[in-house]
Amino acid sequence: MISIGMLRDVWAFRGFILANVKREFHLRYRNTQFGFLWTIMQPLATITIYTLLFAEIMKPSLPGHESRFAYSIYLCAGVLTWGFFSELLGRSVGIFVQNANLLKKISFPKLCLPLVQILSSLINYVIVMAIFIAFLVLSGNFSGLPVLAAIPVIIILIAFSTGLGILLGTINVFYRDVEQTLGIVLQFWFWLTPIVYVTKTLPSFAATFLKWNPLWPVIDAMHTIFLDGRFPDWMSLIYPASFALGLVCLGMFAFWRLNGEIVDEL
Repeated sequence: MISIGMLRDVWAFRGFILANVKREFHLRYRNTQFGFLWTIMQPLATITIYTLLFAEIMKPSLPGHESRFAYSIYLCAGVLTWGFFSELLGRSVGIFVQNANLLKKISFPKLCLPLVQILSSLINYVIVMAIFIAFLVLSGNFSGLPVLAAIPVIIILIAFSTGLGILLGTINVFYRDVEQTLGIVLQFWFWLTPIVYVTKTLPSFAATFLKWNPLWPVIDAMHTIFLDGRFPDWMSLIYPASFALGLVCLGMFAFWRLNGEIVDEL
């Protein structure tokens, strides 16, 4: 499915990939007064709103956490990570259809397009998380060394999102309803993941059922890292990591089988 020749072809177009990542940032903030500053201002506004609303006004408490910022940290760790997942997945599903003109005019490895989306979304997420970590430091809630554990967690999330994105993106070329349906699915998926609510508040039968959600351990790991200041339970990440590997293999198999027909269907 993923041959050495395929990887060599993608590597040969690394300049094309980086140029398109740069182009995306340029187009996103073209004709704006603040330009790149919007990348910082938007997540900063999100963190500020959550902090003021939940830390100062509503003042909800989390069991075992005395910090007045505990719930806002819990919320930000989940919401920002979910935002990265939904952005990467949402943009990957329409990647071939939205770049139909480019695919018809220029000959290049189609896998370059998902890589552009990964790098672009990852840069945005790194900026957002840098602001979040700065907030943790300033508020005295920085967890220290366990923050590094977020790196393998995010790698699992990228693999999961990319595998599912390539699979759905390939199918979307032939059945355009996939991209429209995904928006609805993501709305339900958000509430089936412990982002806004705390796991301990759920009835035992609901928690048992919802833990089959492969994103559950990923978001829970981010909560453990940033709120509890501990390394996550690595064993709990075997399930989403295995799921992600399966999706990557399935996505690449679908792409390999239908690659030759994609341009003809666009």
